[in-house]
Amino acid sequence: MTDPQTPDVAADRPPYLLASLVALGALVLYVLTLAPTTQYWDASEYITAAHALGIPHPPGNPLFVILAHAWGLLPLGVDYARRINLLAAATSAAAAGIWFLIGERWLRAIVAPAGRRRLVAAAGALVGATAFTVWNQSVVNEKVYTLSVLTIAVVLWLVVRWADQPVSTRRDHHLVLIVYLLALTATNHLMGVLAAPAVLVYVLLTDPRALLRPRFLVAATLVALVGTSVNLFIPIRAHLDPYLNQGDATTWPALKAVLARDQFGKPSVFDNPMYPPGPENPGHTLVLYGQQLLNYVQYFTWQFGRDWLPGVQRALAVLFGALGLLGARRHWRVERRAAFTMTTLMLTLTVALVFYLNFRWGYSQPFRGPGLEHEVRERDYFFIASFAAWGVWVGMGIATLMEWIEEAVAARAGARAPARLWAPSALVLLLALVPLAGNRLTAPRNGETLARDYARDVLQSVDPYALVVTAGDNDTFPLWYAQEVDGVRKDVSVLVLSLANTGWYLRQLQRRAPATFDAGAAPDLYRGHVWPRPTAPWMSRYYVGGSDTLPDYVPLAQPATGYLGPIAVSLDPGRLGRPYLMRSDLAVLQIIKDALGKRPIYFSTSTGSYADQLGLSPYLVGEGLVRRLVPRPVTASDGVQLLQGRGFVNVPRSAALLFGVYRGGETAARPRPRGWVDVPSQNGLLGYVFAYDTIAAALRESDPARAARAVALRDAILANTTYAPAGGRAIDN
Repeated sequence: MTDPQTPDVAADRPPYLLASLVALGALVLYVLTLAPTTQYWDASEYITAAHALGIPHPPGNPLFVILAHAWGLLPLGVDYARRINLLAAATSAAAAGIWFLIGERWLRAIVAPAGRRRLVAAAGALVGATAFTVWNQSVVNEKVYTLSVLTIAVVLWLVVRWADQPVSTRRDHHLVLIVYLLALTATNHLMGVLAAPAVLVYVLLTDPRALLRPRFLVAATLVALVGTSVNLFIPIRAHLDPYLNQGDATTWPALKAVLARDQFGKPSVFDNPMYPPGPENPGHTLVLYGQQLLNYVQYFTWQFGRDWLPGVQRALAVLFGALGLLGARRHWRVERRAAFTMTTLMLTLTVALVFYLNFRWGYSQPFRGPGLEHEVRERDYFFIASFAAWGVWVGMGIATLMEWIEEAVAARAGARAPARLWAPSALVLLLALVPLAGNRLTAPRNGETLARDYARDVLQSVDPYALVVTAGDNDTFPLWYAQEVDGVRKDVSVLVLSLANTGWYLRQLQRRAPATFDAGAAPDLYRGHVWPRPTAPWMSRYYVGGSDTLPDYVPLAQPATGYLGPIAVSLDPGRLGRPYLMRSDLAVLQIIKDALGKRPIYFSTSTGSYADQLGLSPYLVGEGLVRRLVPRPVTASDGVQLLQGRGFVNVPRSAALLFGVYRGGETAARPRPRGWVDVPSQNGLLGYVFAYDTIAAALRESDPARAARAVALRDAILANTTYAPAGGRAIDN
């Protein structure tokens, strides 16, 4: 079925050269604003996985890992992370070129002159490519979603090309290729599969019998199996135990758990995600769904002027929202098959996706409730495809506005003069430059190296063959990157609490022997000593060649005291905040019992008061960005001071680290026009704020010059955060 209004386009060759130029223009923009190295959140994990040919967090993303590993072998830059970031830029730029082709094809029923139509299509593609989330995610490989966006655009373009073939010569190889790509992209991330409903609509409205042809069904089944077979990469690599081997999927149940993302315990779409599952769960109410939709609207308001004041952002969101809806209205009037398809795609990428994801309240949403949680970070990246695709309808809206202006000018002039009418209407095209101007400060990541510098600083803070306990993504993934990709302090073991509740993670920690300490690549602090390489695992009993494992949890109904090797601890459920010890707690306590005094143990300051909650306060001494655990109660001495609110601090060592080893302090203090844009990850800066504030207090009397330098760095870093004093550069999210 086709619309009678649809022009005959079968013989028209798509403007592939112009699409390539659009893609090239987007690529140039992304390269100029590309992150020079790794960044926070999942960027370090995925880049590490690509380098090690390993397995990141579930669902494992094997297609991305394989492609990124091959891409990383290309001689495209000195810094490996920059190379992988370039992959995100290239895939997103290619998607912009495809959105241009789709927009140009669907504009043919609206704008007849080819040159004008292609300018309008390019304007729509530019809006999509420079939307804040699209731009910001295209200059760093933080996620795998730019590859999914490219897949969505490609399969949509393929079904359009299939439908444009004359009925008498139409072949189904396009459809078979679409099935293959949908199956293949599912091994990258399920986001790519969200194009399937729109593709199905286009096929059903064009030739539904094509889906029932036996040859197509057989071919589609075969290519789907071939595409999804990429998932076999996960168990194959898991058996080889690469540096990053999340889930340790060496068995079929473990593989199923990885693919199903069991580790994250995603709630049912019918549950309220802020309550535990079960009969007490109040369910996914309409009020909650409304709040989740408002979270999407909030993200939409960021897309067109993130640099500017919130009121301006909202006004621009109304403008570009209205332009898109105007384009959608015109689309429905001139080509209903395509409009139905595009509407299906947009509803899938927004309304349906919001319902499926079923997030808690958004990180910066104002809702509050006792015991109810917000998301730990902004989740706008999940909707990157909707922001990119919206540009197609914005282009149609721009074309409609231009047409209205021309008609108004012609009516006033009394005669139609196309050559004179084009000039005033063409000014509307300048609207496409608004997101480029409005996101030029917050979307780019060029010059940002804090995550890499932070990782090096933490690893160089600890003695050889140490264990450093970390809390979660942002204080752990950069350490993985530094060790695997840059080869920094591979002798250090990292225990992240968020994964230490899983058996597979603790087994890996136990069985992996540390690399030999390289004194030549370490600070002077560690030279002139002998550092024997340990051979024993961290725990002497658990996860050592047998079935002995730590339990999931141990009840702690009342305070308890005991000894962990040489130290005495007091465990208090009130101080801990829960009446039980989790497996991660038990692992930390067991390691202390077995290894303290034999190998160095540290807690990253990013873990906050966690070590204190375990009753370890008397045995902790601060050293820069870490706290060392010692086998006897700490006392004040010539080098160690007790500072109010900070505990004991090893002043000489902290000063040596902060002023002689660390790079991240200067990086964090670098002025940023809009502060630290990603507020949920600003703890990476606050760790330095605390460290420099502490050393300033310790040196105030003995070394006022360095104390003043520490204060200057502290204040400069603080000015980049939301904790900046009045008049600081922090922004309102």
